[in-house]
Amino acid sequence: MDITIHNLSKSYGTSTVLEDINLSFKEGEVTFLQGTSGIGKTTLIRILMQLESSDTGTVTGLEDKTISAVFQDNLLCESVNVKQNLLLINPNLSYDTMTESMDKMHLHDCLNKKVSSLSGGMKRRVAILRALLYEFDVLIMDEPFKELDSATKKQVMDFVIECTGDKTVIIVTHNTSEYEYFVSQIPCRVNLLSLSK
Repeated sequence: MDITIHNLSKSYGTSTVLEDINLSFKEGEVTFLQGTSGIGKTTLIRILMQLESSDTGTVTGLEDKTISAVFQDNLLCESVNVKQNLLLINPNLSYDTMTESMDKMHLHDCLNKKVSSLSGGMKRRVAILRALLYEFDVLIMDEPFKELDSATKKQVMDFVIECTGDKTVIIVTHNTSEYEYFVSQIPCRVNLLSLSK
């Protein structure tokens, strides 16, 4: 079932962030959500994840769906190691699954390193990997590839494509090249939506 947003509005005090939004995210496809800064993209996906409520409108298609997410902030537990961060969201992960996935994200030998000792780009990859290793139906990513250099970004995007298969993915980004890369790899499964007032 597609995720459908109908006449959704959200205000904070006297400031209207979203007004009568109507969008549809196709099931089993990757949808990039773009729009200018401050237009309400993050608010919208937070409503999809039920971290915030809308003032009016409805969201359908997420009933009984498990959502995994990459937020703008990494939200990692900095005082423990990478392995512990991964096991927090999926205690059933095997050692082999973790190490193989770490290698594909070019995080070799980082499994037992404390998160606080990692660079910004490495932390970002751990945050993405943590979301990918959760058992989800829908993956929502808010500017997931920021802080990654171009070569690393391509490798990470390839792994996202590999891990998501035919699942529903929503990616918020300002970078059109990320959308173009996904189109080049899985052209029949990628959409672009623009959020505007």
